[in-house]
Amino acid sequence: MSFAMFSWGIAWSNAKVVNEYFSYSNLVFLRYLSSSLFLFIIFSIKRRTIKPPRLKTFINIIVISVLYYIYNIFFFLGTDIGSAGMGGVFVTTTNPIITFIIISVINKTIVRKQIIGICIGAFGGCIILNLFQLGFSSIFIGENFYFLICSITWGVITVVMTYGQKDYDSISYIILCYMFTTILSSLFIIPDELFDFYRYDIRFLVNFFFVSIGDMCFGTSVYMYAAPRLGPIQTSVFIFTVPFIAIGTAYIILNEPLKSEVVVGGVLGILAVYLVNSSPRKT
Repeated sequence: MSFAMFSWGIAWSNAKVVNEYFSYSNLVFLRYLSSSLFLFIIFSIKRRTIKPPRLKTFINIIVISVLYYIYNIFFFLGTDIGSAGMGGVFVTTTNPIITFIIISVINKTIVRKQIIGICIGAFGGCIILNLFQLGFSSIFIGENFYFLICSITWGVITVVMTYGQKDYDSISYIILCYMFTTILSSLFIIPDELFDFYRYDIRFLVNFFFVSIGDMCFGTSVYMYAAPRLGPIQTSVFIFTVPFIAIGTAYIILNEPLKSEVVVGGVLGILAVYLVNSSPRKT
């Protein structure tokens, strides 16, 4: 699990590096093509087959694929023009809060401690984005807006995926989502750039490996395997390390400064996630 969380955290810095080589649409295509092929090969080695999903599940997969594409475009946009460390801290700490809000609206259940956690998370997010100094209108400008879209989109993805995997194998579901995202992103590729093989140097390949195979295949697969075995509480402990891995690796790899507002906001975000997840369910 520690290595899985590391692959999630470092991916933000890797994304900023690979942005120097290709357009956002090409990066999304390459990311999902390589990840879907890798998972499919592993799946085939284990001699497992992908069963055709029901119509309801198929529609869910299509929706997820569209959301994946939207998320990744803004993911590369944000890390390109903004701070990778800040993005990693903001998205990973606010996303669980957004996910919880969506679930609470659907189930119409919430308790006082969870409301406090949401407020603390929102306050931490404002600190990370430096809204108190720049003004709340700055949330719709540049990387702040891109990272906010990332967080909201991933929250929606988390909820929609939960319903899609209820009656379907999780690994098969993920492979199909990756494949359809590959097909969707192929509609927006720039062929001349994509087939310029001089762009695929060692620096790109190493960073792209971490942002694709490492992040999407290894990290996600290990998390899905470990979560039901460790339990939600123990799993959450590992997730809490991701924001600090993101900001730490951005400092080491990209030489990004360790801003106090990002650290403070990240700590508040982690506290918020803890309060939300530790609250007993309302019966």
